[in-house]
Amino acid sequence: MADASDTPAALRRTAEDGARMAGRILRERFPQHRTIEFKGGIDLVTDADRASEAALLDFIRQRHPHHAILAEESGAWQGTDTFRWLVDPLDGTTNYSHQVPHFCVSVAVEGPQGTLAGAVYDPMRDELFSAAKGEGATLNGLPLKASTADTLERALLCTGFPYDVRERPDLPVGLFTQLILLAQGMRRTGSAALDLAYVAAGRFDGYFEFGLKPWDIAAGGLLVAEAGGVIVHIDGKPFDVLKGDVLASGAALAPTLLAQAKRFLAELQWTSRD
Repeated sequence: MADASDTPAALRRTAEDGARMAGRILRERFPQHRTIEFKGGIDLVTDADRASEAALLDFIRQRHPHHAILAEESGAWQGTDTFRWLVDPLDGTTNYSHQVPHFCVSVAVEGPQGTLAGAVYDPMRDELFSAAKGEGATLNGLPLKASTADTLERALLCTGFPYDVRERPDLPVGLFTQLILLAQGMRRTGSAALDLAYVAAGRFDGYFEFGLKPWDIAAGGLLVAEAGGVIVHIDGKPFDVLKGDVLASGAALAPTLLAQAKRFLAELQWTSRD
């Protein structure tokens, strides 16, 4: 049952505090030797992922003991009410394992009305992006606004490649090839949650990626929407955290970017995996 601690503003504070706490663990461990395991193919997990997640889950359970949790490493934990936390304790694990200082913690919570609050924290830059449904998005307390770019020629785009890219290169590589010829530039940074936060901040004008998980995109998707941007399924259907093929941008660029994506998917005769 919802109470005063379950308002979007209160949930936002939990997301912010939890993300900062978990981020400190990542920052402290960053220069240390890593213990790395492979979950399959090129998908890996480190001791830092596990330490960050364990601390973050304990924190959420202390504040909201009846809420459910879905976390990348430990899976699902059932609660007794309608709220569920989506937790990625280290988004950008490959960067982290190579000591590339671009990674984050992503924390979001959803309820009957969708995603209610979320935070994305970059501990190396001490940048905390957060949002609450209907209350806007901020970076370290200052309001965020998505890009106003309206042409691809003036747009800096970003993408990422899924862990099964070797088995299915046609989608991510194909759309990348099409858009790189039209955009001002293209980046691939290695953290989907930060990519979406950067779209919300207007640093990237647009972003697309295939094969993402709910914990990758829940907080970032809310950031984009609350910053006045647009986030949809790659084929233009409404955004859904359970459907991990996404397209995000500032509102002015959205029609052009979506038209390019739809044309590419039609030529490929693509059918959603979701």
